[in-house]
Amino acid sequence: MSSIEACLAGISRVNERILAQPESERRKHIRERSVSVVVPDLATVFDMRLTPGGLVDVTHRPADRAAPSPQVRVTVDSADLVELAEDRMDYARALLTRRVRVDASVGDLLRMRRLI
Repeated sequence: MSSIEACLAGISRVNERILAQPESERRKHIRERSVSVVVPDLATVFDMRLTPGGLVDVTHRPADRAAPSPQVRVTVDSADLVELAEDRMDYARALLTRRVRVDASVGDLLRMRRLI
């Protein structure tokens, strides 16, 4: 199990990867979306917005505190979140083995695949 701070650092690494892409590519593939990353083993949810300028307004809250439904919901254990962020785990394999679960529209799934 990883800590909340390690998860925040992982989210920051993912943001760095997004921002490393040319702005023209980000604008082509990113539609502004509300995103929640649910981390059951920490009973925590990280809420943020995905924009062409990266992940913004990143906050965390207890999982039992209600919030508006996001457009994209990712459920992943803390250790897997950190491994994905550090490129030590293959995203496609994590999806296929259900270590990561993504609830989003098909269009959002395809766009996210290009970014991560």
